[in-house]
Amino acid sequence: MLDAQQLSLKSARYRRSILRLIKRAGAGHTSGDLSCVDILNVLYNRVLNVAPETFADPDRDRFIQSKGHSVEALYVVLADRGFFPESELETVCRFGSHFVGHPTRKVPGIEQNTGALGHGLPMSVGAALAGKMDARPFRVFTLLGDGELAEGSNWEASLTAAHYGLDNLVVIVDRNFLQITGPTEDVCALEPLEAKFRDFGYCVRTCDGHDVAALVQALESVPFREGRPSLLLARTIKGKGVSFMENDPSWHHGVPDEEQYAAAMRELDAAVAEREAEVAADD
Repeated sequence: MLDAQQLSLKSARYRRSILRLIKRAGAGHTSGDLSCVDILNVLYNRVLNVAPETFADPDRDRFIQSKGHSVEALYVVLADRGFFPESELETVCRFGSHFVGHPTRKVPGIEQNTGALGHGLPMSVGAALAGKMDARPFRVFTLLGDGELAEGSNWEASLTAAHYGLDNLVVIVDRNFLQITGPTEDVCALEPLEAKFRDFGYCVRTCDGHDVAALVQALESVPFREGRPSLLLARTIKGKGVSFMENDPSWHHGVPDEEQYAAAMRELDAAVAEREAEVAADD
């Protein structure tokens, strides 16, 4: 089991791999990938009861990425966990490849096709309800972007989750305050978001979505309350890890040019080296 320092090193390496993938593919949702990758890291390396060899097990945990446009981060993590060879990442967005710009079940490790925003949570509620009806022990985790919360289907699904007491459902919101057209509070204001979720029946916690130790503590303590769905509001920075991409909505699906790519990789290489030194010093 990876500790916080080892998870931090994973995140640094994942960010570098994401940027390489997007540059090679010539497409991707760069800043959203960088904001959610710490969450995916903790889920797949500490929390989820799922692995390549158990993916067909009916009692496995389910993860559904509702913010499907940030699939590059998910591809990188799934490859690292052994769901498919890392060499397959070289085919992303190429003709004939199953590795397209949104999750598809043709890729090993992907539970559901997503990308049409507002669909992931309803599917997760259905899976969690099925688990309750069948007396199965699995949990259902889903990752939402804050921009997609303007979709009414999320709130209908939330009413259902609370009504049926789905404490096997864990909803994580990547709260980076930005969407494709600008700040969420300018496009369609969400605040007070924590209070809204509580009023819809969730037991809510908040944390720094880039603090892997805080993510581990929160996600390893679900359900937050018996008989109620859990919601983790993970506060993040869009573009985290690359200084000139952070909090800049133009990088929602921007691909760096050669100069930008070189500058970004210098920052990411430095972050990896720093994390490697910390892990080595602790050994």
